[in-house]
Amino acid sequence: MDGADEDMPLLHLHSQDVGSEYTRDGSVDINKQPALKHRTGNWSACFLILGVDFCENMAYYVIARNLVTFLTTVLHESKIDAARNVSAWVGACFLTPVVGAFLADTYWGRYWTIVVFLPVYITGMLILTVSASLPMFSASSEHGNAHRSVVYLGLYLAALGSGGMKPCTSSFGADQFDATDPGELAKKASFFSWSLFMLNASSLLSSTVLVWLQDNVGWGVGCAIPTVLMIISFPVFVAGSRVYRFRKPGCSPLKSLCQVLVAAVRKCHLELPENTSHLYEPSTSSSAAEGNHEIQHTNQFRFLDKAAIVLPPSDKTSTEAMSSWWLCRVTQVEELKMLLRMLPTWASYVIFNAVSGQMSSTYIEQGMAMDNLVGSFAIPPASLTVVAVVSVLVLVPIYEAMAVPLAKHLAGREDGGGLSQPQRIGIGLALSTATMAYAASLEMKRLAIVGDDDAAAPAAMSILWQTPGYFLHGVAEVFTGIGMSEFFYDQAPDGMKSLCSALRQPASAAGAYLNACIVGVVSVATTSGGAAGWIPDNLNEGHLDYFFWMMAALSLINLVMFVSSSTRYTRRW
Repeated sequence: MDGADEDMPLLHLHSQDVGSEYTRDGSVDINKQPALKHRTGNWSACFLILGVDFCENMAYYVIARNLVTFLTTVLHESKIDAARNVSAWVGACFLTPVVGAFLADTYWGRYWTIVVFLPVYITGMLILTVSASLPMFSASSEHGNAHRSVVYLGLYLAALGSGGMKPCTSSFGADQFDATDPGELAKKASFFSWSLFMLNASSLLSSTVLVWLQDNVGWGVGCAIPTVLMIISFPVFVAGSRVYRFRKPGCSPLKSLCQVLVAAVRKCHLELPENTSHLYEPSTSSSAAEGNHEIQHTNQFRFLDKAAIVLPPSDKTSTEAMSSWWLCRVTQVEELKMLLRMLPTWASYVIFNAVSGQMSSTYIEQGMAMDNLVGSFAIPPASLTVVAVVSVLVLVPIYEAMAVPLAKHLAGREDGGGLSQPQRIGIGLALSTATMAYAASLEMKRLAIVGDDDAAAPAAMSILWQTPGYFLHGVAEVFTGIGMSEFFYDQAPDGMKSLCSALRQPASAAGAYLNACIVGVVSVATTSGGAAGWIPDNLNEGHLDYFFWMMAALSLINLVMFVSSSTRYTRRW
């Protein structure tokens, strides 16, 4: 075995010898019996799951897209307080999925976590709808405090419900496909594509139709529509219980990881055996009957292997030698190693989100300094973000209908989604770099047009020139979003799939915070000595192009680092 193979975790699948009519990945039906392939799972189950996911995303976006307007115009909060409260609520929506994923992986399973948290979400939406509809909850001086309290109760109940939904819907949908069946494996790759499609479809509807209803008809109407859809989706989702495939929750994933770390530290003074077969790995016959996986030992992160060293009988700690905090299975150690191997890819997604953050901030500011008139119609600069959403909706079907079959033919692959996970992610990161390079070139052209004629006037350059940038960003989201969704599910240990799927939300939050940090540092560094800086209030006096080139360079470095880390264990993908 060469070095690359030694660092590659190998999964040995144990399955019941029950024939091809049953799944072989350990999944069961609602009665906890081996799942029949022709009666459970596949797209018949995923349609119901995607429906719930669509309603949840619509509810989230109808709040997020217009919350700052609601807080300032209805609750009469200051812009500073509203911005802070919106950030706090979005942060809660990104952090609560970790709690939901922990409960799903450890205690309830993904199905029951959805069943428990969906009513919580519905309750939060009902409270928001009622608070925006009934006269008794007006923002008058008499009821202003009560109104504010009811609104925030609804907001944070919705955030809590979101925490149980976001990490479980995509993972539960992926559970409906048998990973040991090449045909179903290809369908699972398509599921992640259509999940991204539904996400952007709900975002588009919320950002256009529902936000327009909130502004022009009433806030209650805008909130009522996704609320009603969620109420309908709940019994429909439960009614499909007999066609779902279920995975049994395991032991606490966080507890298991902590046990490995504690055991390794406690035995840090011991020498590792030359023969790795002496490390602790008990018989897995009982777990094999349940369809569990056994992970073979790898030589990476060798220090953690000390957690699996079996203490001699004469050791003073023999009474504690079999404690899980003293002795861990090799599979348990390898699960932690698998998570550590995921960190570089997770970090690349953080940087991708930081770069993508420009499309909703500095790229819009660039549009504000351009000519937004098309004939007699003035295009709001922020409205062009719809181009990215629409491009995703158009490209996902094209990707599934044309790109995937072509990639399969060229690569000779009959399983998966044609392109491998690292290929998809790498293409997305490269397109993200191209997006920032285009924005920088566009800004250079805009500044050249402005010249010294009028330092405060918008450039005589149409805002429609920004459209290719939004389109490139949408294509980047298709490749990176689909690749990352599949990566966080497939590369996760069996008992931590919900938890690892939830890592996308903290990555998005971390990317937003990183973007804010970068902008702050650039502002301080470029305004020293009284200079206007790269991003002044009047962009004609600054150099936003320098900032975009810097983000393009950061994205390029991110791409190089991702390629370097992924090629070290290419066979694992």
